[in-house]
Amino acid sequence: MMVRATSAQARGARAARSAIRALGLAPPLVLAVAFVLGLPAGAVAAEPAPSWRLEQPPVPGVAASAPLAGLGAIGDIEFWAPNRGLLITSGDPPTIPPGVWAYDGTAWHELATVCGGVEATQEEGESGRIAWAGPEEFWTISSGRPGQSSQTGEVVEIPPLIDNTLCHFAGGAVVASYAHAEFQADSYQRMRAAACFSASDCWFGGYPLPEPQIGAFQLHWSGSALEAEPYPGEAHAVQDMQVLEGHLYESVRIKHGDPVSAGEEGPAPALHRINPEGVHPTFLAEPALPLYGEGELPEALDYLDLSAADGALWAAAGPKPAEAGSPGQLTVARRVKGAWTQLIGPEHPIGAILPQPSEEEAVLGNSRGAGEVRARQATVSAIAADPGTESAWIALAPREGALDQLRAVLIHVSATGEVLEEQTLPSAAEQREGIGPKGAAARLSCPARNDCWLATTEGWLFHLAPAGQRTLQRDEDPAFAGPITYRPPDQGLPQLPPDAPPPDTSGLVEQQIKYEQFEEKSQAAHEVEAVVSVPLLSQVHSRLVGSSTLQLSFQLAVKARVKLLAKRRGAIVAATPTRTLKAGRHTLSLRLDPRRWPTKLSLRTRALAPLPTVSSRNPNVGTISTAFAALPRVPLPGTIGSAR
Repeated sequence: MMVRATSAQARGARAARSAIRALGLAPPLVLAVAFVLGLPAGAVAAEPAPSWRLEQPPVPGVAASAPLAGLGAIGDIEFWAPNRGLLITSGDPPTIPPGVWAYDGTAWHELATVCGGVEATQEEGESGRIAWAGPEEFWTISSGRPGQSSQTGEVVEIPPLIDNTLCHFAGGAVVASYAHAEFQADSYQRMRAAACFSASDCWFGGYPLPEPQIGAFQLHWSGSALEAEPYPGEAHAVQDMQVLEGHLYESVRIKHGDPVSAGEEGPAPALHRINPEGVHPTFLAEPALPLYGEGELPEALDYLDLSAADGALWAAAGPKPAEAGSPGQLTVARRVKGAWTQLIGPEHPIGAILPQPSEEEAVLGNSRGAGEVRARQATVSAIAADPGTESAWIALAPREGALDQLRAVLIHVSATGEVLEEQTLPSAAEQREGIGPKGAAARLSCPARNDCWLATTEGWLFHLAPAGQRTLQRDEDPAFAGPITYRPPDQGLPQLPPDAPPPDTSGLVEQQIKYEQFEEKSQAAHEVEAVVSVPLLSQVHSRLVGSSTLQLSFQLAVKARVKLLAKRRGAIVAATPTRTLKAGRHTLSLRLDPRRWPTKLSLRTRALAPLPTVSSRNPNVGTISTAFAALPRVPLPGTIGSAR
């Protein structure tokens, strides 16, 4: 006879299964739990355990029989719902362009071939971030478009493109793009974090402001305008953001020597809080977190990776080389109902939990596998709270080493600090199937209970899900069908002509969102009419007088502050005082030390009046006034040759 559990028994079984997964109990203990609870063993064991598996999408336009390939460095992976996800990638040109991919519950596909990231170094980290603003609306921190440059005299200095622009997606289109010309006082700094309270209240944060300003670069979207709102008082770089229960929490990388304003001395907060639009004050410092051991300085820990679920905020940081004092160690904390608890810290016995290399790996010489990663010394790549389980997954990476030779390393941590599980990917079963290393763990996201996604440094995707539940009902929303190929113009001039006609956005007027409007310009022979600012600097010439005096002459379009600097391998070795000069022709003289001859000359300028504008049909015309522009190379004396 089949025994059907009552509804109360069913609820109890579900609770028991949740408890078993949270505790990571072995199968014999599962039966013991069922016996103690008075439930049929089958009721507890009915739901299959989740497991991690490689689920890599095919490359667009490539035969299905072709080998799978990585998507390029994935900067972020975020979900609105379990069957509606996004990732941003730097791509692997020319096969995979930089852009955005979408998940519909059954598979990943290319959503946009614009607004992606760029290839970054290990030190810079993955490029690109995503912030959901609504079910069909999101923002990306994206990299600048090729062609943006600042030219002074004979030398063109290529600007940094990484993570210094924004794209606003809605209704299946990029409705607005935001960027500023490089090398100016109002240039966007690199942005590393993004989050939205709502469609009309989003924040973006990143690197410190250029000196002599003190603060972290931040932009705020109010629903109708994007405005700069720097975090005041301290210049610690913003690295991550999460919204929880009416506050936005942002973590910062505390670095010795970061400028702070007078009166801001003292222990630097690892987290800031930002209030929603209309709530004052805008910024608050989160009270001291239980992060550090005795004698441990804030500089010993890297920034906190953040994740929120079920009313709790999780934060994890790994060690970084301490600038003073003892080095740090893996640290995990959790905030519930306003109170922080340290789950893993100096006293936690976590140092030996990760597996050693297998005998097969040792024979093959793959000793750089997961076994070399010690949790206590490992850096934190990402953290993702697992909804409904009071646990979180943490991605770890070694402090040093070639990441492309590593497997991904994860630990599963409970709300009490117990390590429930450790996992290396590809798993042992996948390795037996011939799946080799796919890179270290880079980004994590868990949209639902026991449903998580991991992106590796090589652009491969692993999925945590129970067997038989690896796909969901397909999301048919046309806003995520793609491909989106058009990105509107912005102020990051010069513009490249669009390579596709703008999409039909007539339906957007029905949405109760105030978007910044843009007007499509007529095109003829790939030329675009534009109104651009004239250069602040022009007719730049330099010469050496005698053997050690540099004279620089130039034309200013408007009144400006000007300072000439000479650098040697990044350090300033000579500089003129800052001078306020009227529009017109000027000459600056700078005496150089032959023993510390510069390798780069730069002119720091700031316009004190609006620059005149001109009309142009040349797609390569743009603003070339500079805030810190490289100057023409100067012949150097002796055997040094010309500056490089």
